[in-house]
Amino acid sequence: MMRLSRTKLGRRAVQSAVVIWLMALAFVGGNISGYSIRSALAAEERPTQFTIFWEAWDYVVAHFVDREKVDFTAMTYGAIEGMLASLGDEGHTTFLHPDAVELHQTSLEGSFEGIGAYVSMADGNVLIVAPINGSPAEQAGILAGDIILEVDGESVEGKSLDQVIFLVRGPADSEVVLTVSRPELQEPLQVSITRAPIEVPSVSWSPIPNTGIFYIKISLFTSGVDRELEAALREISEAQTNQGIILDLRNNPGGYLQQAIQANSQFLPKGDLILIESDANQNQTVHRSRGLGYARGMPLVVLINEGTASAGEITAGALKENERAILIGETTFGTGTVLNQFGLSDGSAILLGVTNWLTPNGNLIKGEGVTPNVEVTQPISSRHVDADLLRNLTAEQFSAVEDDQFLKALEQLGVELHASPLLNAVPYDFVTHD
Repeated sequence: MMRLSRTKLGRRAVQSAVVIWLMALAFVGGNISGYSIRSALAAEERPTQFTIFWEAWDYVVAHFVDREKVDFTAMTYGAIEGMLASLGDEGHTTFLHPDAVELHQTSLEGSFEGIGAYVSMADGNVLIVAPINGSPAEQAGILAGDIILEVDGESVEGKSLDQVIFLVRGPADSEVVLTVSRPELQEPLQVSITRAPIEVPSVSWSPIPNTGIFYIKISLFTSGVDRELEAALREISEAQTNQGIILDLRNNPGGYLQQAIQANSQFLPKGDLILIESDANQNQTVHRSRGLGYARGMPLVVLINEGTASAGEITAGALKENERAILIGETTFGTGTVLNQFGLSDGSAILLGVTNWLTPNGNLIKGEGVTPNVEVTQPISSRHVDADLLRNLTAEQFSAVEDDQFLKALEQLGVELHASPLLNAVPYDFVTHD
């Protein structure tokens, strides 16, 4: 899901992997507040440039020939979306239609209704990155690499990722028909999917057989990440053999800032700098590791990619710049701003970036992202390993793993991938902080 450091902020912004039941609106990263309606500027304080907006509006109302297509609400919402887009905080600052406000809030609580698939925009196409294990999408036969052409017979050509997601998601037990193209098929394929409640734990984990290494995936920094992560690390810390942790932050679109701070505190020594917030007046707030941590001495490798955003980037940046972990993968999304939600009078809202996030070394994340220590690129359609796969991984299954980033992480933690047909870990000397 994008990289300025490799050229293309515009391309990065549209390639970000999102969860179809989560909606692209979950790229929010941080300090989400409740509704907050600010009083409008007095008429005399409004910019003089705004006069031309009303001039254009009046010309449309008075002269546009297709009268049935003049929709004042759509025109207003479009103007707001254009205004926010001009700020350049792509994938973060955004406008929420009234029906999206509640969906946005529930998206941060870990429970959704939809088909259950990760999607991205790649080369102008809406691409299925991967169906979620056990999801309606997977059960219906949707595959990684499928390209969505139509939703219920409506072409998605020219539509934004957000617009396609709104078409696809919907209430449980309702049906949606996707027309997809698949590389090995000459003709488009129609797939009927019955939507369902999707509940994915924000934290999933598993030991990696025969290695002494543990895999942890944080999919989203929801309100329960602190408890879920602590419970996982308690069990891991009690394991007799522990040669390290692979922390998977790929395709993590963000979430609550405080949850990211709590997560970092599990890995970083107390008092280590996690991030700096800088507001419009250059006032800065410093956040440091605090409390107890159950993984402060464990070897740690972190997986990141272009879909790692917001709170995920804060976590990756803090662990890298405190020299606590090796980052493997691809440069992250680059949307490091704290969002506040401001409600509008008709039930719509804007998510507005009000402070920038800086890494411990003072580096701006927005528009830049966090770079890996070891760059490993792989196709967007590559199947990532997950905790379900790893719990019962056989040698045959391991030989078929195509997740190069994960395999590189194993090597970084001392696993000799080609020494034996079975996974075989060797001692590994890793710099950690006590």
